[in-house]
Amino acid sequence: MNEGIIIAGDYTHDNDHQFLIDETLHGQVESLAYIPQQIDSVAEHDEPDPPDLLNLNSFPADPAFEAVVRNVEAAIDAGVLPTRISQGSSGSYFVRDIDNEIVGVFKPKSEEPYSLMNPKYGKWCQRVFCPCCFGRNCLLKNQGYLSEAGASVVDEWLGLHIVPKTKVVWLSSKSFHYSKVTKAKSRAKREIMAKTPTLGKHFKRIGLPLKVGSFQLFVKGFKNADVMLKQFSYETLPMETMQNFQLYFEKLVVLDYIVRNTDRGNDNWLIKVELESQIEQTNEMNVDSQSTTSKEDDSMWPSRADWNLVSTPKITIAAIDNGLAFPYKHPDTWRAYPYHWAWLQPYAETPFSEATVKKILPMISDLSKVEDLCCRLEELFSIDNSFNIQTFEKQMAIMRGQMMNLCDALNKRMAPADLVELPLRAVERQRRGVFGRSDGTSTSRTQEFRETFQEKRPFFTWC
Repeated sequence: MNEGIIIAGDYTHDNDHQFLIDETLHGQVESLAYIPQQIDSVAEHDEPDPPDLLNLNSFPADPAFEAVVRNVEAAIDAGVLPTRISQGSSGSYFVRDIDNEIVGVFKPKSEEPYSLMNPKYGKWCQRVFCPCCFGRNCLLKNQGYLSEAGASVVDEWLGLHIVPKTKVVWLSSKSFHYSKVTKAKSRAKREIMAKTPTLGKHFKRIGLPLKVGSFQLFVKGFKNADVMLKQFSYETLPMETMQNFQLYFEKLVVLDYIVRNTDRGNDNWLIKVELESQIEQTNEMNVDSQSTTSKEDDSMWPSRADWNLVSTPKITIAAIDNGLAFPYKHPDTWRAYPYHWAWLQPYAETPFSEATVKKILPMISDLSKVEDLCCRLEELFSIDNSFNIQTFEKQMAIMRGQMMNLCDALNKRMAPADLVELPLRAVERQRRGVFGRSDGTSTSRTQEFRETFQEKRPFFTWC
């Protein structure tokens, strides 16, 4: 047999064996041999396989979201490729529809900070030369995409509506970061398919491998909170407008505290101010897009004079960048990863409103409802190949402890600044039994718990 290039990693199952394609250096296929299934495929990262290739990225319960993803897939096929976002410590991409409009942000698992395929060399240098200061030891590695989608699940469960809808999807694009080996394999498979279709049809996939990641819809008209908060400090807004903003601020506090977001600065949540004329125009256009960026045309923003022309400007917020949440323990080493909103005055010093108490307290004080949320998160997190039920239970123990503290704060009408000073709790499950889901199915759960408090505190409490 002539010397050849072996293309590994794509086999078809036939009588417990797999095909090995051997392409010669001249591009002619010389042999087709059976090999055992035990031969390992060449892999650069451990990504979960799509649950159903025939129904890839299918969301029957959310046809509007599915339509956006299908539009993105069609755009990629047509050459409208995602563009990498320069900010951040991992590979994330603006994805566009067939009309070249940004409709979402895709964050692949394989390009997260801990991943070898992370295209940001700054994080690579930090990981290699200063590993002791790299990452957060209270979080699971390469689980940011699940954290993004999990925050959306919690947001929907609580009815907060401040997280742009986020789900786990699989996408492939030439603009994503792949290794040279992976790109070479893809080119070789395309050549084999073109020259010998009878052999090429045995490949599971001809193009570049699919990447799993979080897909967050794009919202328009928002700016970074730090920019808008500075503007609020020297502007006089109507009382009704500021009360409306306070309610949204409390929603952000509730979300971040429950999921224990370890990365909430004022640069990764967004604020939008709409004048009455803009609201009417938006309703007429029926805009339904959502985002994770603050880059918008300044001409869309109301000036100081504009604010004085309307009685009640409408303020809304968007909680983005939720990929560093759901820890399996409270931070206890060097850094505390505080919530930066706890230092915002007067908002953090204002006691929780009655509207927030009435909306949130019944949800988080009902154990059966909380366990329903845990079931939803387990269904989401178990997508990943590295899912471990014991570690997941630790994550849920932290979340339940946060909910207990939040219950105390709401009952006592405390302020967000007081909430963050409460003891660090964890509510652990004693043993597992059978617990019913809201959809009629069951999972292995029980309602016996044990409450613990963490005494150890990080060395630095301000960062």
